[in-house]
Amino acid sequence: MAEERIRFMGTGGEWLVGRITRPSDGAPHAWALFAHCFTCSKSIAAATRISRALAERGFGVLRFDFTGIGESAGDFADTNFSSNIEDLLAAADWMRSEARAPRLLVGHSLGGTAALEAAARIEECVAVATIGAPARADHVEKLFGPDRESIMQDGEATVDLGGRPFNIKRQFIEDLRKHDMPRSLRKLRRAMLVMHSPQDEVVAIDNASELFSHALHPKSFVSLDGANHLLTGTADSRYVAEVVAAWASRYLPEEDVSTAAAPQDAPQEEGRIFAHTGMGAFRTELQVAGHALIADEPVSLGGDGAGPGPYDLLGAALAACTSMTLQMYLARKKWPAEAIDVTVRHDRIHAADCADCGTREGKVDRFRREVHVTGALDEAQRARLHEIADMCPVHRTLESRVQIETVTAHSPAPAGPTNGD
Repeated sequence: MAEERIRFMGTGGEWLVGRITRPSDGAPHAWALFAHCFTCSKSIAAATRISRALAERGFGVLRFDFTGIGESAGDFADTNFSSNIEDLLAAADWMRSEARAPRLLVGHSLGGTAALEAAARIEECVAVATIGAPARADHVEKLFGPDRESIMQDGEATVDLGGRPFNIKRQFIEDLRKHDMPRSLRKLRRAMLVMHSPQDEVVAIDNASELFSHALHPKSFVSLDGANHLLTGTADSRYVAEVVAAWASRYLPEEDVSTAAAPQDAPQEEGRIFAHTGMGAFRTELQVAGHALIADEPVSLGGDGAGPGPYDLLGAALAACTSMTLQMYLARKKWPAEAIDVTVRHDRIHAADCADCGTREGKVDRFRREVHVTGALDEAQRARLHEIADMCPVHRTLESRVQIETVTAHSPAPAGPTNGD
């Protein structure tokens, strides 16, 4: 699978950082949004394993750090359950702006409870799956133990959660108590899958029963027998992903499911490169010879720096072609080379400063290429390799006359009203 780091603006104005995981052999047939457990992060083993296993089954997945957690900005002490829900909605908004609106929400522990609340407010979402989720948000208060009294009396206290200190304020507990999960579940109107371990010592199995009883159909329950709350077992995480993928496919729109096998079954048109850019920033999805890549512009130019820029990719093509051409020549000659390193830099110079350019006006693009071949080669051999480098096909293409034909593809106009409408 392919992964990339992304960031988006949360509703509180902080930058939230996430990771996109997608199939490596084509576009996802559906997108999922993953909510991590309380005080965990997007990098916890369960979140990572489940996201990657879902990608193996054709899903694209966004997992991210809630405000004040992991790489995301903000102060955890100022967050609460409501802000977690808002973070999920902000993530869904970003996915929508990138033509990746989530059809499926998956939440672990309190992240599952937040996903249930958020799902009803995400129009494209058709299904939500919870893993070890508490039936009521205020279940988290139990984790604070005797510190709960200090929080309520003094306004805040430092609480040890999983061996790490967290500053918890009174507003956090007050916010937990105002959420009516039974009422939210009755209004969910989404397919729901509850997954829970009977051996869960953090969130008891009774929570699964309560969630299930309040929700309307369609709803399903799967026991994670033998698993612990954090799903530290690799097999448990993969099992969760397998079940969620199979269950969700029943509720995905037919066109989503039907495209699942398209990238694998349809032959790739040789020489065809596909680029898709949403209406957000510059980040562009590329499909190249069956491989998924990301192009972007640096932050200094208004992008997110999620991938190389167009000229970076052009320079990379020259570097790769040079290295491959030299490798083939060295192998054929059986010269004692060990490795080839090629560095390419791109800039623009005044044509007047270029002795070999065909014009003396304006600016011209310049690629500066440095080639280093490791091995016991003599000067004559190295001189010959210098000549061979100039023979790489991409080098010749860049220096030759190139014809580019552009055809505008028209999307069908939306159907207008018919008589009688």
